[in-house]
Amino acid sequence: MDPEQLPRVFEMFVQLESKSDHAGGLGLGLALVKSLVELHHGRVEARSDGPGKGSEFVVRLPLLQVTSEPVVARIAGGTSGGGRRVLVVDDNQDGAQTMGALLSANGHDVRVFYAAADALAAATVNPPEMAFLDLNMPGMDGFELATKIRALPSGQQIRLIAVTGMGREADVMRTRAAGFDAHLTKPADPERLLELAAGAGADAHTVVPFPRNRVTRD
Repeated sequence: MDPEQLPRVFEMFVQLESKSDHAGGLGLGLALVKSLVELHHGRVEARSDGPGKGSEFVVRLPLLQVTSEPVVARIAGGTSGGGRRVLVVDDNQDGAQTMGALLSANGHDVRVFYAAADALAAATVNPPEMAFLDLNMPGMDGFELATKIRALPSGQQIRLIAVTGMGREADVMRTRAAGFDAHLTKPADPERLLELAAGAGADAHTVVPFPRNRVTRD
């Protein structure tokens, strides 16, 4: 890597220029690494002598200090009532894994699927509290998956969030009609995503919260 670009590698959505034709990922991996390391009161740095000379990443973590007091693990973010059961569905495996890792690191119980049919089968047996669904997927797309999830016995209580590259007004209206609770445009802002996972209605240009009258059962 160009040494001048090293200070930027841990920023969100940063993808450094490359002569390679290969392009992949969302530019969140190293930002997630930095976040996890800092949660453990450590630090991470990147080193490189230049393009074609390789890169080195150094993680430094403090040694455990033994005390008479019990050690309590603390996870930043999450919700006051603990993590939620979350489903992440996206045929882009890199994107799905990154989102799943971010949510898991913030205390949520996450299951990741790359096919809508597999996700529906899992939701039928063990319904999630919340599902982040990509819309453009082969076979069953996110719109059809949302409709089928809503038809489950507990489907009206599941919070559905569309995570998509489609952000036009017509797309937002279509997700609303399909029964989604919110529309999150890619690349998804991690802070907004975590706010939605926590049950908050994030107010931003990339997030459109939908009010919906839920069906309650006695």
